[in-house]
This record gives sequence, structure tokens and C-alpha cells, in this order.
Amino acid sequence: MTRVLLRIMAAALLLVVSGLIGWRVLAPAELSASARTPNPPTPSTTLLGVTSRLNVAPLIVDGRVRVYAAKHQVRADGPVTARTVYTARWSFRRWPEQLSAVVASGTTVVTRWSDGKLVAIDSRTGKETWRADGPAAPGYAGHRTGAAAVWNPPGLRLAGGTLVVTEGQSLSGYAVSNGQSIWTTTVPAGCTEGITTSGGAYLCATGAYEATSGAPLTGWPAGPYAPVGCGTSDCDAVRDGAGQGWLVSGAEPRRVPALDDPAATFAAGVVLIGSSAHSAPPVAPSPAAVPTPAPSGAAGASTSASSSAAGAAASASSSAAGAAASASSSAAGAAALASSGAAGLPSASASADGSGPSSDSAPTLPADAGTSASGDPHSTYSAEIAARSVDGAALWITSGPARVLGADLRTVLLLTPDNMLRGVDAQTGVLKYSFPMTFPPDPVDNTDWKPGLYHLTDGFLSMERLNRDAPDDPESPIYYLTLDAVLVAALPD
Repeated sequence: MTRVLLRIMAAALLLVVSGLIGWRVLAPAELSASARTPNPPTPSTTLLGVTSRLNVAPLIVDGRVRVYAAKHQVRADGPVTARTVYTARWSFRRWPEQLSAVVASGTTVVTRWSDGKLVAIDSRTGKETWRADGPAAPGYAGHRTGAAAVWNPPGLRLAGGTLVVTEGQSLSGYAVSNGQSIWTTTVPAGCTEGITTSGGAYLCATGAYEATSGAPLTGWPAGPYAPVGCGTSDCDAVRDGAGQGWLVSGAEPRRVPALDDPAATFAAGVVLIGSSAHSAPPVAPSPAAVPTPAPSGAAGASTSASSSAAGAAASASSSAAGAAASASSSAAGAAALASSGAAGLPSASASADGSGPSSDSAPTLPADAGTSASGDPHSTYSAEIAARSVDGAALWITSGPARVLGADLRTVLLLTPDNMLRGVDAQTGVLKYSFPMTFPPDPVDNTDWKPGLYHLTDGFLSMERLNRDAPDDPESPIYYLTLDAVLVAALPD
């Protein structure tokens, strides 16, 4: 009898201990670790080429730290030019809540969690600066690299000093400086994943709203709106539901007919139109190349551009809506470009010293090419890219094949099918630098991959590398090229 009683007591004690351990592990908790060393210095503006190869996608903040997203944690390391992921400078973890989205404004990193909490962190110290309650958010969808959470944050947008949060038919504005709730409004269905403009508007499928007050804006064209040459925040140009192009960097939208062409994008203040577009052909690994030196300059905050499957869907629908209307204008534009080229429009393929191929004969691309995994309409490679001012004046033409990634200050970034990155002057088209997207310390690293999601900010380009035959599922074990699937390249201006 005594032995039976002892066994019962031992079993009960074991259950209690197991319960306590389970509660300790699974109970809701937060864990924060602040930085213990000074903020990393600003990197040299003379850097050029790939500096890092990482297994997670970085959000570069203030040009000094890299912020990463995981399912239950946000963390940062530095400096931004470190070759690989370093020990975290600071981290913030919540359980069981999932990290939904991350954005940054200046030195403030704002995180959104599945329970609706908005937590702002100082990127220099890792200390919490403010916390606010928001609407419930979707769970973590960053996949292995976390790119979708930091480069295309769901339901979280920036417009100047305002943080716009969306969920269902609720649209709310918060002050980035202190987290104060400024306004909340109810919007029609379909307004969740909109974009903000550099002029301070929030645009969605069903309307346009002032980001600082939430008030509906009048005098705007009908949506749905598709971002042109930008990600989801601070866009300079869009196309409306009819496929017409608009400049939205001011308080009022400005009509830009040159952006009506579905093949047109906008970067560094110029309209870029690709002709004879083909999707990227398979290429063999290219040999290592020495980057062309570029003049040093201030690598300050740049125009942020990201490519995502979500943005692609919106853009694709807008392009389809305006395809019929823009077909004739595209043909007219092509004829105008041809005549201007014959009249002596400068060829932009030449390098600064005047060398380089002419744009007179564009290469023929194979028809069996595959598209980039980003799904962006500009992931197709054009045989020729022509630049125009917003008023339609021809500026320059460069031969391809190449696709426009975006701009870094005054430089337009072009990517070739063999993953050579070319930086050309936005106003003249003169080649400023060119280098392969490979990691120099690794002699076997090559360019035989296709681009995934990418992001441009603070003088750096970050890009996912995918297998050329990767399926559409990011959870597939053969989706990413390698374990360290993300490259970071420094872009001097």
C-alpha cells in the first residue's frame, strides 16, 4: 500500500513539474535585449559591388543597421556591409504572437504583431520607444528569408510622419514619432492592401485618402491603383484603373501620358520604357569580373523600391485594364523613339569613357525564356530601354537585354539576364558602373540564378536568389538557390 501511494505521489509530482515547465515555455512572454555597443558607423560611399551574402532578408535602417524578421522575433545586426549575419545587436521577441510586418522611418523601426500590437524600437539602441493597440493582423508570411515581412509589409504603410495601418474595412493613422492614434475611418471593402504616395495620400482599390487625416480625397482618378517603379510606401507614380499614368509626388495628381504604356516604369524622376520585351533566358554562369570604379558620392537615403508578388498582381490587373488604350500610344511612342534615335538621340550603352556597344542594333532574345519569380511586370527583359522626361521629351536609349530595378538617387539600376548590375545616369544614360551579382570571397559563386524579391534603400540593393527551375511555392526546398540566398550590394552615387 505504501509503495502504491509513493508511486501515485511521484506521478502527481511529475505532472506538476511538467505542467510548470510547459507553462514556462508556452506561456505568453516577451523578451527584449538592447544594444551594448555603439551604433555602427555609416559605411564608406566609395564601396561598390556585392558586400554580403545572407540567409535572411535585411531591412537596412538609417544606413547603419540591418533589421531581420522571423516568425516571433525582430532583430538587428551591423554594420550593413558585414559579409554574413552577425550576432544580434538587439532583439525583441514575443510569444505566441507572430510578427506580421516591419517598416522603418529614420531611426524608428515599427513592428506589427498578429494580436494587433504596434511596437516601435529605436534602431540605434534596440529600446522600445512606444507601443500602441491596433487592429488584428495576419500571421507571419515571410517564408525562409523574411523578405515579405520587411520588403512588402502587409497592412503597414508609411506616408511622411504617418503610419497607416489597415485591416478589413478599417483604416487608421498613427504618429511615427510617438505612436499616438491620429485618426480611424471605415472604408469600402477592397481597401486593405493599398499604397501611400510621396505626396501624402493613401490609395487603394476603392478610393484615395489623405494620410494625415484619413479624409477622402476628391479630384483623383478611379482605382484600383498600381504602383509604378515603387513598392508600397512613398510612391512617386501610379497607374489608375483605366491604365493611365499619374505623378503623385505632390498634393494633386499630375497626368503623365508617357506612363500609360504598360511597359513603362518610373525611376529617378524619368520615365523608362522597355521595347521588344522578352522574359529572361537561361544563362550559363558568367566568369568573375572586376567592377568598374564609380565616382564617390553621398550614399544617403534613396528612393525605396521593392518587388513583390502582391504588388505584381495589382500592377498586372492595371496593365491589363489599360492595355487596349495604350496599344496605339505604345506604337506611336516606339515610332517617335525610332525617329529621335535616327536624329541623333544619345546612345546610353556607352561607358563614361565613350566605349561600349551601340544601341542601334538590339539583340534578339530567345522565345523560351522564363520569368523572374518576383512576378513584377518589369521582370521581363527588354531589348532596348528608352528614357523620357515626365513631359515626354526623349532623353536617351540603351540597348539590352535588361530590366529596370529602380533607382538609387540619380542612378537608374538595370539588371541583365546573366545578373550583371548596371548603374546608368538617369539624365544622360551614361554607364557609371557595372558588376556581377556574385559574392567575391567565394570563388565558386556564380550568376546562374533568377531574381526573387528585392529592395532598394539607403544606397544598397538587397535581392533574393532563386533556382532557375524553382516552383512558385516559397516553401519548396528547391525554391531558393542556396541557404544564403540573399545578396546585398553597395551602390555609390
